[in-house]
Amino acid sequence: MWTVVYIAPNKREADKLEKRLTVEGFLVKLRAIGPQQAGNTCSIEILVPESEVDEALEIINSI
Repeated sequence: MWTVVYIAPNKREADKLEKRLTVEGFLVKLRAIGPQQAGNTCSIEILVPESEVDEALEIINSI
C-alpha cells in the first residue's frame, strides 16, 4: 500500500524530492491534490510504499 510522506506546495518541489528519494533507492509516486491553479501549480502528494515510510521521512527531513 502506498502512503503519503509529504505534501509539496508545487510540482517543482515535488520533482526535486522525487529525484532525491529515487536516487536513494525508493519507489516514489506523485499525485496532484485538487485542481491546478494558474501556471500549472498545485499541491502534490509524495507517496512511497508503506514499508519504506520511516526511511523516506529521514531523507526528506535531512533536505
